[in-house]
Amino acid sequence: MTEQNNSNPSVDTPEDAEKAALAWTHTARFLTTASQLHQLPATELPEIAFVGRSNAGKSTAINTLTQQKQLAFASKTPGRTQHINLFELGPKTAPDALFADLPGYGYAAVAKDAKRRWQKVMADYLELRRSLTGVVLMVDSRLGFTDLDRQLLEFVASRVGNGSVKLLVLLTKADKLNRREANEALETAQSVLGELSTDEADVSMSLFSALKKSGVGDAACVLHDWVHAA
Repeated sequence: MTEQNNSNPSVDTPEDAEKAALAWTHTARFLTTASQLHQLPATELPEIAFVGRSNAGKSTAINTLTQQKQLAFASKTPGRTQHINLFELGPKTAPDALFADLPGYGYAAVAKDAKRRWQKVMADYLELRRSLTGVVLMVDSRLGFTDLDRQLLEFVASRVGNGSVKLLVLLTKADKLNRREANEALETAQSVLGELSTDEADVSMSLFSALKKSGVGDAACVLHDWVHAA
C-alpha cells in the first residue's frame, strides 16, 4: 500500500489519522439510487465508487468501513443489487464526498440482458462520470483477479493513468488465508497492478477482512486522504 501523507496538522500519529478517517466514514448516509447514469445528480463533490464481483464481499466491506450494519444492502443471494446507490459523507449541512455502490458483476444467475445492460451502465459511469475521484475494487483474495476484474481495470485504466482517478484494491476475505497465501495474494495483485501505466501514488492495495476488521483502518485512511489531502 502506498505511504500515507497526513496533511492535517492536528493529526499527529497514525492512530489519530485512523480515528479521524473512521469517524469520517461513519458519517455515510443514503442519498439516492438510480438505475441509469443520467438519473444520478450532478455534483461537484468527489465521488468514490465501490465495484467488484457479486460474491467478493462489496456491500459487507462498505458496511464495515462505515461501521453501519445495513447501509449497503448485503444480500445472501449475490447479484441482487441492480442500482447505483449514492451515500453522502461529512457534516449533513456541508457534505464533502460521496460513496457510490455499483452493482456487483459476474453472477451467473443474473439474466444475460441484465448483465449486458449493467456492463454498459458501469462502463459509462467509470468512463464518463465527471465527479468520479476514486475507485475501490473488491477482489476475493482467495480467487485473485478474474477476467471480469481485469476488464474492470481496463475500464478505469485511462483515468487512473492520467491522474484524474485513484484506485484502491481491497483483497477481501483475507481471514481465510494463511500467511503464505496472504503474501502470494499481495504479490499477485502487485504484479497485476504493475501492468497499469500509472503513478504508483495513485494506486493502493491492502488485505481486508470484514470479519476480523483487518485492513479497515488502512482503507479508511486512503479514502479520507483522497478527499481531504488537498
